[in-house]
Amino acid sequence: MKQYFEKAQKFGKSFMLPIAVLPAAGLLLGIGGALSNANTVATYPFLQVEWLQQIFTVMSSAGSIVFDNLALIFAIGVAVGLARADKGTAGLAAGLAYLVMNASINAMLINTDQLAEDQLASVGQGMVLGIQTLQTGVLGGIIVGLVTSMLHNKYNKIELPAFLGFFGGSRFIPIVSSFAAIFIGIILFLIWPTVQLGISQLGSLVDKTGYVGTLFYGFLLRMLGPLGLHHIFYLPFWQTGLGGTVDVAGTVYEGTQNIFFAQLGDPATEKFFSGTSRFMSGRFITMMFGLLGAALAIYHTARPERKKVVGGLMLSAALTSFLTGITEPLEFSFLFVAPVLYVVHAIFDGFAFMLSHIFEITIGQTFSGGLIDFILFGVLQGNAKTNWILVPIIGVVWFFLYYFTFRVLIVKLKLKTMGREDETDTDKVEFSTDAKPKKENAKTGNERSIAILNGLGGKDNIKEVDCCATRLRVSVLDMDKVDEKMLKETGATAVVKVGNGVQVIYGPQVTIIKNEIEEYMETE
Repeated sequence: MKQYFEKAQKFGKSFMLPIAVLPAAGLLLGIGGALSNANTVATYPFLQVEWLQQIFTVMSSAGSIVFDNLALIFAIGVAVGLARADKGTAGLAAGLAYLVMNASINAMLINTDQLAEDQLASVGQGMVLGIQTLQTGVLGGIIVGLVTSMLHNKYNKIELPAFLGFFGGSRFIPIVSSFAAIFIGIILFLIWPTVQLGISQLGSLVDKTGYVGTLFYGFLLRMLGPLGLHHIFYLPFWQTGLGGTVDVAGTVYEGTQNIFFAQLGDPATEKFFSGTSRFMSGRFITMMFGLLGAALAIYHTARPERKKVVGGLMLSAALTSFLTGITEPLEFSFLFVAPVLYVVHAIFDGFAFMLSHIFEITIGQTFSGGLIDFILFGVLQGNAKTNWILVPIIGVVWFFLYYFTFRVLIVKLKLKTMGREDETDTDKVEFSTDAKPKKENAKTGNERSIAILNGLGGKDNIKEVDCCATRLRVSVLDMDKVDEKMLKETGATAVVKVGNGVQVIYGPQVTIIKNEIEEYMETE
């Protein structure tokens, strides 16, 4: 079980690199697509300026090209994320392998006389980087990324005979990956039509579960969050046929997020895809309103002498959740000291998704459910398309639901949330809940790297270092050498240890910390 968790954790964090490009692309497509849309221009005449529309068109095109080539991005991103070293070579090899895979599928379609001449989508075919192939979507890219990473980790130090020595080591990886991609293409040609049928039927099964199914989707999504495995769960709904299939302007799109952004740039769209309400829109209710109520409840139940400190921390965490949809700083403040609150939070989040489904709220998003996405993909698109006006209405109710539920549970169950901890534990809790080091203990550059490495058992105890949006993810050789208290003194919000995997939660600044550690380890 522990080994499975470690592998699943690595697989989940490998998605973070390709996912990281989506917010910027989504902003470009959201602003450009929304403000160049014919209906928007007709509604707001001041936008009818030629040079302004040209800028919006460029923004829309720049954003849409990313979403049109997500499979390639995921192939490269997964390979880079899972490669233990020489990540650039792994990314190049994955890109080449993805092209070879699709070319191989194209060749098999030609050999079997199955290459469609028109209506490609009706037979499960499409154009990928100029190649007519089967629509394997993001899953095809992920498969290539996984195979490439495995080959890279196994053969990147291979030694060939002297006369082939030039092709040894890293240079061998693009060769062996491309060769493997031929077989991947042939296998997918044989099995993918059946897979497409299975995904379609599974999607129908999800649809048949109705509102209850949407509730469990939201609940499980939130429960997987602390494990860092939530990306694995929601990605198929966002990027594959499991999240729906819709024809937009003559092109068939699979996955809720892909469908939403295709409709975003389609003037003929009168109402966004209903799957958006099931697999996306519920987040806004929780992240913009519900968790704010939880933060206020934690503040109000803190001891009087601790309210000032708790208030500052809760305000910062609540604003982060409200504006950006990043909830870890707030969630980890009560997850470990009062896990019952997190279970309640997950249940409420499930009901938020269910309500967005019931009321047909169809606000899309890039990766979060914060104010930025709410304005771009909700308010600017108009209430007729999204029913965005219902979010603050339900949100107010959700704010008080979280507030009173959390406050009652904290008081009645005497939960040791922030500001209610025992006097003897005060200093410890300050470290475990503050997302940033206090000034008198702040460390930067090599000093911080040394402190973190010492907390992880030393440089020799490190097997692999990586990060996601808020967590430093480390694989260690000996978990007994990991000093949780020492790590918290470097400014960590919390430390999660399972198997040989350690997740140290620092917040959005974790990327800088990870880079500092890698640079220090390379120079020592």
